[in-house]
Amino acid sequence: MYNQFVGTGVALVTPFDGNGAIDFDGLKKLLLYISDQKVEYLVVNGTTAESATTTVEEKKSILSFILKQNNGRLPIMYGLGGNNTAQLIEEIKSTNFEGIQAILSVSPYYNRPSQEGIYQHYKAVAEASPVPVFLYNVPSRTGSNIAAQTTIRLSKLPNIVGIKDASTDVNQSIEILKGVDKDFLVLSGDDMWAVPLIALGGKGSISVLANAYPSQFGNMIRLALSNKFEESAAILKSFASLNPLLYEEGNPVGLKTVLAALGICKNNVRLPLAAASEGLKSKIVAATEQIN
Repeated sequence: MYNQFVGTGVALVTPFDGNGAIDFDGLKKLLLYISDQKVEYLVVNGTTAESATTTVEEKKSILSFILKQNNGRLPIMYGLGGNNTAQLIEEIKSTNFEGIQAILSVSPYYNRPSQEGIYQHYKAVAEASPVPVFLYNVPSRTGSNIAAQTTIRLSKLPNIVGIKDASTDVNQSIEILKGVDKDFLVLSGDDMWAVPLIALGGKGSISVLANAYPSQFGNMIRLALSNKFEESAAILKSFASLNPLLYEEGNPVGLKTVLAALGICKNNVRLPLAAASEGLKSKIVAATEQIN
């Protein structure tokens, strides 16, 4: 088992300045804030990082900056996915993996491939990647689902070691957990699904909320992994009012509003996302007051 990825991974945002450029001062402040509190690893260039609207060169700059600031303190999982398999393989081959312990690769979106197409895509990724691969199943964004049997089949490939599961389908999660080896890591891709998934046998979460609440979220996951579900559930419930607001106008719009209120980075996002409306801001402020 890849124990370094058991627990909480923070799906890092990418701060922007008022002109839309990467705000490296804000990113440094975020990394310092997170590193002062106990989480297990960092996820760079995921959906929450607005990877759809950052360029190849910007991604390289962000990764280089994070690796320097992190200085080996926390393991790094790097987002590398796409719906053009050949292009993704070339991107993997051109990536410097020094300091990267694994990649997170989203299921091909928009094309709506068959299950065999999904399997062959990930098989090619696993063969090309010099580091272990985590699948990422997020049907609400990709338009297709990695079926449980496809996940189980992929788990038998030597370089595929886990999945970020954002399906929130309890029956599918149970089928996966029954069918994979015990060393295959099933991680929650939905913050409010993390504790229930751990109760079923999951091993942690790749979290949006943990950008703003790394200590509370990390503690919640550790309690759940220690079978202290009553205490863990109490923390989960404290996030219940805030969590849906984070996605009401697109991710990471709501999260950046929280981070701005905490003085960590500005709430700037890139089009087609727009900054949070005044109505959403007021609801978020009220919801954060319920979190200790």
